[in-house]
Amino acid sequence: MSRATGRRASRALSIAVPEEGYYVSSNEPKALQTLQEMARGQYVATDAGFCEVQRPYRWSDDYRQQARAYIEGICHNEWEPHAHVLARFDAAVARHASVAAVYERTLIVGTHGLAPTVWLASRLPLLPSPADFWAALTFPDLIDVDLVNKTAERRRF
Repeated sequence: MSRATGRRASRALSIAVPEEGYYVSSNEPKALQTLQEMARGQYVATDAGFCEVQRPYRWSDDYRQQARAYIEGICHNEWEPHAHVLARFDAAVARHASVAAVYERTLIVGTHGLAPTVWLASRLPLLPSPADFWAALTFPDLIDVDLVNKTAERRRF
């Protein structure tokens, strides 16, 4: 996907989020830029707690298979342990959900694929499986998460 195409796709998602949202992103450029496009000029906070799973940055023809195995519970050599991902992601959600609540705004998070999938799978059922949920993600994508009713639904456009 070209940069211009990605920006257009991100802006198209802006109609699906509340105008008065509380926006926070991973500090990684692609996630931040995506959320900035969606935010329509509103401030976007950053938090490293929403960063992608830390792993070695080297080309691998079987990345998708490795990532799927990671979602299924395998922690590959040099990949961030699942417990660490859960702890930092959960702490970031708690920090920003409390701020969003003070301002009576919907929390809107810009992140990646593996880290939120691991976190969501620890909080609610991802059907048909967490790995299939992750594999179906597109970029950009919008997922409505309801922790009270334990649902995560991908919006279709």
